[in-house]
Order: sequence, then structure tokens, then C-alpha cells
Amino acid sequence: MWRGLWTLVNLTARGPRSLRPFTRQGSGAPAPGSGATIFALSSGQGRCGIAVIRTSGPASGHALRSLTAPQELPRARYASLRLLRDPRSGEPLDRALVLWFPGPQSFTGEDCVEFHVHGGPAVVSGVLQALGSVPGLRPAEAGEFTRRAFAHGKLSLTEVEGLADLIHAETEAQRRQALRQLDGELSHLCHGWAETLTKALAHVEAYIDFGEDDNLEEGVLEQADSQVRELEVALGAHLRDARRGQRLRSGAHVVVTGPPNAGKSSLVNLLSRKPVSIVSPEPGTTRDVLETPVDLAGFPALLSDTAGLREGVGPVEQEGVRRARERLEQADLILAVLDASDLASPSSCNFLDTIVTTTQAQSPSGNNQRLLLVLNKSDLLSQGSPGPGPELPPYLLLSCLTREGLDDLLEALRKELAAVCGDPSSGPPLLTRTRHQHHLQSCLDALSHYKKARDLALAAEALRVARGHLAYLTGGGGTEEILDVIFRDFCVGK
Repeated sequence: MWRGLWTLVNLTARGPRSLRPFTRQGSGAPAPGSGATIFALSSGQGRCGIAVIRTSGPASGHALRSLTAPQELPRARYASLRLLRDPRSGEPLDRALVLWFPGPQSFTGEDCVEFHVHGGPAVVSGVLQALGSVPGLRPAEAGEFTRRAFAHGKLSLTEVEGLADLIHAETEAQRRQALRQLDGELSHLCHGWAETLTKALAHVEAYIDFGEDDNLEEGVLEQADSQVRELEVALGAHLRDARRGQRLRSGAHVVVTGPPNAGKSSLVNLLSRKPVSIVSPEPGTTRDVLETPVDLAGFPALLSDTAGLREGVGPVEQEGVRRARERLEQADLILAVLDASDLASPSSCNFLDTIVTTTQAQSPSGNNQRLLLVLNKSDLLSQGSPGPGPELPPYLLLSCLTREGLDDLLEALRKELAAVCGDPSSGPPLLTRTRHQHHLQSCLDALSHYKKARDLALAAEALRVARGHLAYLTGGGGTEEILDVIFRDFCVGK
């Protein structure tokens, strides 16, 4: 058995096939211009109370001394009040808080400085020009601070993506998901899977090297097969959920549909809290698909207002109806709207028959769809009337005019969108990018080759390939093109 353990140790120490991207010592991907010291405004542009200017690199300490001379560096990681002067003229620039972060205990792993200055444009411009005059300093590129943090092993690639998503988060659900990914949940999960593959590979290679040795533990190949089967189940479960994470990041597609004059445009304006669509008593006002991104009950959504579904109209409206039906096939969630005071009309009955009752869990395009039936104009129902008949599918009563029933609709939307996008507050980490799905699918494909391999050497190679895809997921594999795509959406100063 000790020889099998020695094989496991060797596997984790090997060169190009090792799992070094999972370690916290760095991925081997250098940041562009990593020898220089960079600086940038890290807070928002424009007049504000406080602006944060940061530096990163070996000359950060020299830059701080230059702007605060004759004082020495302040105590590390403690805020100190200092007078900032232009190192060329000695002219006072501002009285600011400065923080000194010597590496490697900093965000980037390098020596870093933060200047918390007053946020007037003249002050910010003066401090930036002063830093630009210090030898060895240059302005930072977009995302360069984070890229240096990745290069020095402070963040895995999935954590970097989580940070980018956190910066761009616009809804509560997106913020929660981004924080979980930034905290390393997906990275730790992949690390655990990689350790499972490492053990399985150790057992296979131990059998190859010492198959006839009495000291080798019995059943090592069976252990490897069992570990691979368990991993296949876990990967398959995450891949089946892959689109939920992507919807949470980019937004679920919610389509509002119904017959003319049911109140579709009024509902879109109510949910988006702005006049997206023209509202008119004239039937057929909406003739094209109008889309707007909205925050629906804390979830991101692309809300689409569509033409009223009816027959026997002019060519322009016919095209609008065709586009509406096309968009319905692409929807993740359908909001079917009917006039609660006119359910017996031919248009309402036809809509119920052709859309509501025939929409199943599977759409013609193969997407899983969900549907909410909304009976609008409930304010027109007379008091004491029996209301809609019991033969209707489950529905929600709403008045876009008085907003009565809006809270119930938002709660129903929250539940439906949590099912469509996933609940970021619980459950396993979600796959939010196509890149994640690609590498997990490639890992699963490699495991299928392992199961089919009749030669142990080929089986071992399949395990190495599978483990490599997990390393690429969290470490990028050192491919500059992939890193450029990930970091290009960062702002300057982050």
C-alpha cells in the first residue's frame, strides 16, 4: 500500500500534468507588465465625497514616500492622515487618509497603497498627475489589479469571474450568486473533484506499476471505478442545471402574451416601472416585440411585450403576431394575460384553448417553460359577483390600474424565477458561464473514455485529461486568450 501512496505523492508533484492551478501560490499566468508599478482611480468618476486612488507594484512604497515626504511609511494596514504634496514642486495637493499594504498580504499580492482623497475632479487629477511623475509608475490597464491578484494566486479564475459579476450585479439574486462564487464555492467544489480524480489516477497507476506486488492493497481498480462513478453523477447533476446559472447571470426571458386589449402593455409598464409600451384602448397598438431588462422580485429578467394574438388582421399586425408566437417558443416564463371582465369573449376563449391549456412543460423548441395566468382588470368585476369560473387553470387576479394583486403576482414571479434561475441562497454552486459548462462536459466525456478503455494506460490518460479540464476551469490553463476575454469587462482601477 505504501507504494500506492508514493504514486499519489508523485502525481501531485509532476510538472505539466500536476494540479498547480489549484494551489494558492499562483497559476503561472503572468500579468501584463507585471514588473511595473501601476496606479488608477478605483472609485467612480465624477464629483464625490471621497475618491480612492490605488497603486500596486514594487515602487508603491517609494510613491507613498514621495507624496508624503518627509514622513516615513505609515503602519501597515492602518489608516493614517497625511498631507499629500506634488513631488516635483512641493505644492500641497490634499489632506488624505493613506493605507499601506506591503505584499504579499494585499489584494494583488504586491506592495499596494490606497489614497483616500477628497473627490473633487481637481484633487483627483492633481494626485494622479503626481503619481505619474514618480519614476517606475504608469497608469493601470482595465482589470490589471485583479489580473495581478490572479497571477499571484490570490484569486482563482472562477473567483475572478465572481468578482466581475459582483461589480456588474444589478439584482439581489445576482449579488448573492456573485458573492458565493467570489468566496470560492465553485473553485473549492472543483478542487474536491480534482482530488477525487487524483486518487483514482493514483490507484490506476499503482496497479500498472505494482500489479503483481503482494504489498499492493486489494481492490485498487474497483476503488478507482467507484470514485469515477460518483464523480460522473455529481458532474451530470451540475450540467443539467447549467442553464439556470447562465439565466441568473444574464437574465431570464419573460414573455407577456394574450389577446388584444387584455392589458399586456399596462402590465409591462407596471413591472418595469417606466412607460415602455404605449397603452391605448385601440386593439392592436403593439405590433412588434418590445423588450426591456427589469429586476423582477430580485431576479434579472428580459421582459417582452408582444402583439395581441388574433386572426384576420392586416399584414403589419400579422407580422407582429408571427413574431409574438416565435418569441413564445423562446420564453423561459410566460405571463399569459386575460381580461377578467371579458372571459367569455371569443378572443379570450381562443387564447385559453390555443395557448394556456396547450402550453406544456416542454415547448416546441425543447426549452423548459413555465406559465403564469394573470386575469387583469379585476377592478371591473362587480362586487359580490362569483368571479371567474372554476374551470379555469390556476390564475392570479390583478388590476394594473389600482395595483391590487401586484404583491401576489411578484411573489409568484419570485418563486417561478427561482425555479428558472436557481436560488443563489442555497444549494450547490451554479455554473454561470459557458466556459464552466464546456470544461465540465469535457471532463465528463473523458470519464466516459476511461470507462470504455480496455488498456490501463489509456484509462490513466483519460483520467489525466479529465483532471486537466477541472484545472482549466479554475486556473485558465495559462491561455492568454481566455484570460483576455475574462478581464476585458473589468473597469480601470479594478
